[in-house]
Amino acid sequence: ATLLGHLVKRIKATTYVNDVIIATTVNKRDDAIVEFAGNNNLNFYRGSEEDVLDRFYNTCVEFNVDTIVRVTPDCPLLDPKVVDLVVSAYRAGNYDYVSNVIKPTFPDGLDTEVFSFQSLKKAWHEAKLPSEREHITAYIVKHPDKFRIFNVKRDGEDISWMRWTVDTKKDFEFVKEIFSNISNKEDIFFLEDVLDVLHRKPELLKMNADIMRNEGYLKSLQK
Repeated sequence: ATLLGHLVKRIKATTYVNDVIIATTVNKRDDAIVEFAGNNNLNFYRGSEEDVLDRFYNTCVEFNVDTIVRVTPDCPLLDPKVVDLVVSAYRAGNYDYVSNVIKPTFPDGLDTEVFSFQSLKKAWHEAKLPSEREHITAYIVKHPDKFRIFNVKRDGEDISWMRWTVDTKKDFEFVKEIFSNISNKEDIFFLEDVLDVLHRKPELLKMNADIMRNEGYLKSLQK
């Protein structure tokens, strides 16, 4: 399966997500993603590459989305139970935005954000900086004065230093190793299963330990 295929399988294993929609770009090279969507009966929308906020907003308008659960295809090890945890917190409180990334305690690669369409619309109207247009929820997170925000923490120790996302070749090799060492890789496996592998083979953690979390966002902030 592709990285995107793994992500879709995992998000479909969550409790509350009703519909999976792919928000991709109008670039020719993303035709493969649109083809993937077609082959898997998934809705998709094509929009701007740079103004991701605009792409997301228009996707939600197109498909009349009320509550957004945002996950990204560089997270093939996404844990459905972690997604459920974040969505449950959003449903239980009177929040505009809930995630596990404001003060991360989960490994990088289990990022889940849940927010209302109204908040997205407000951000779409008000966000001006390129970094706020390129990173969908940056404006929301930066304005706790305008949005009711909550951060979900992991029970137990903070393991946010672990890197399970795929942005580089080293990350890809790391994830391949995890998959090949998981006994039930055809089924949905969870955070605990990955930790078991890393407990047995701690040397895997060194494979991509030198890459910084949120590098892309930091770069666009500098710009």
